Amino acid sequence: MSWKMLSASDLEIKESLKNWRQMIVKYQKPDSRKAIIQIINSFVPFIALWALMYISLGWSVFITIGLGVINAFFLVRIFIIQHDCGHQSFFKSRKWNNFVGKICSVFSFMPFGYWAKTHNYHHGHSGVLEVREIGDIPMLTVEEYRARKWWGRLGYRIWRMPFVTFVIAPVYYFIVSCRFPVFKFNNLRKTMIMQFKDNFWIAVAYLIFGFTLGWAKFLIVQLMLVFFFGIISFWFFYVQHQHEYAYKEWKDNWDFLLSAIKGASYYKLPKMWQWLTGNIGIHHIHHLSSLIPNYNLEKCMRENKILNKYVTKVGFWESLKMINNKLWDENQKKMISFTEFNRLEKSRVVA
Repeated sequence: MSWKMLSASDLEIKESLKNWRQMIVKYQKPDSRKAIIQIINSFVPFIALWALMYISLGWSVFITIGLGVINAFFLVRIFIIQHDCGHQSFFKSRKWNNFVGKICSVFSFMPFGYWAKTHNYHHGHSGVLEVREIGDIPMLTVEEYRARKWWGRLGYRIWRMPFVTFVIAPVYYFIVSCRFPVFKFNNLRKTMIMQFKDNFWIAVAYLIFGFTLGWAKFLIVQLMLVFFFGIISFWFFYVQHQHEYAYKEWKDNWDFLLSAIKGASYYKLPKMWQWLTGNIGIHHIHHLSSLIPNYNLEKCMRENKILNKYVTKVGFWESLKMINNKLWDENQKKMISFTEFNRLEKSRVVA
């Protein structure tokens, strides 16, 4: 990308953070002690609450649902371990990363190797408009939406309804996207075999759990957990990459550093929620380097305050307003609502 094409603010970011690689390198070292502690404080409460959910089915399903919501956050922690193992950042050893990642995938219901492949692709192409559907929630630009017929616009509006985006879409993702090779990467046959193997071992684990614990109770508890976990995950993906002043460019104009700093938000949550979500809200630093394990993200951010200077910081209540972000306006370089789009159309007619 030519520096002549950058705005003054983008040039400032590039200049201020030109040494970003030197800033983050020491945080990329995995720490086995921290990794083991995280495994313990994620799996132990998860399994305890999991058992309590089974017991609570004999009391009231509403108690089970309440426990399920709480336990879904511990499943998020388990998934973050899987996520880091997929980046080969959780342990020093590739063997241990793969082993622990596959164990985590049984609980998260996401095939380890295949998901890691798609997610690592996302890290190398985040904000590239040509491949926006990989690792992010599908989105149209203003021009693309404008070019659609009324039924195409209606379909997109339905897709971007909060209930569809954050409730129906996760169900589709777990049932279809994680089970079949939706994304056509190079060496499709190898990718399909990888996905089949991952799903085979998840199926074997589910068969063991189902016959051991009883199919009815197991499916009620597990599917409830995965359902709540999916809603949380999709919400985080949305907040992290579809905030108002995000970063979306066609590949010829795309820049990695700007994609990380502007394209990924810092979801500033209270400490407990940051802990429960495995520091994934510190997403700009995670996108600068996926080799930084989640347990080092906060330290990296705290000791390198310059990395926070240009990022979009979002609190929980602020993030709720992002539900209105529907389209990417290439002229204004921002996400806009359907209402704002209608205003643009009226101004075009007047002009």
